[in-house]
Amino acid sequence: MLAIRPATPADAGDIFLLITELADFEQLRHQVSGNAAALSADLFGPRPAVWALVAEWEGAVVGFALYFLNYSTFLCKPGLYLEDLYVRPAVRGKGIGIALLKATEAVARERGCGRLEWSVLDWNSNAIAFYEAFGARPNEGWTVYRKTL
Repeated sequence: MLAIRPATPADAGDIFLLITELADFEQLRHQVSGNAAALSADLFGPRPAVWALVAEWEGAVVGFALYFLNYSTFLCKPGLYLEDLYVRPAVRGKGIGIALLKATEAVARERGCGRLEWSVLDWNSNAIAFYEAFGARPNEGWTVYRKTL
């Protein structure tokens, strides 16, 4: 019933649709300015900027994990940053999210990464509980900064 696999070019439209669903949930749809073609180019172009895993439930793409590499100067190892993890509400509670998270962790280990990191919205208590049950902890004492270009 559940399959977790690397995304293929045929998945770009489904992933982008899930991204817009995630943006709606996070009340950030107004910030979505990309499209499936741009996402596809970054996932599958000659120099991929990101990678993704997709979750299929009964043959339909119902979730994704999108990640990229960063670097820890203290560890002198790459790190893996999980940009987004999303599972459609209708299929939550079936182990899909944890399967995606474990598969992402496996990718990080295979690539020799020293850490797996992500951000979560302060108000998303369900996600916080989910991540803490996975064994993750907040990075106390650090504040994320961003400058949009």
